[in-house]
Amino acid sequence: MNMTAIAIVAIVCWAIVELVNGTRSKKTNKKDDLKNTELQQQLVTLKERVETLERIVTDEKYDLNRQFNELKKDRVA
Repeated sequence: MNMTAIAIVAIVCWAIVELVNGTRSKKTNKKDDLKNTELQQQLVTLKERVETLERIVTDEKYDLNRQFNELKKDRVA
């Protein structure tokens, strides 16, 4: 797996842990409930984006194109 994908997954996991720990320590009220709902929606969106990025990065065509680009750069240099 690419280091970029690993970093993205680590950041998302850290954000999830922070969200869970932060919500436990506060008393919930209507504002907090609305904020939690909004954050959950953002989390779902971020998960979908990470999955898409992982699919792109792990795609064989992506890797093949990256290798071709590196070969082109080596040829020019």
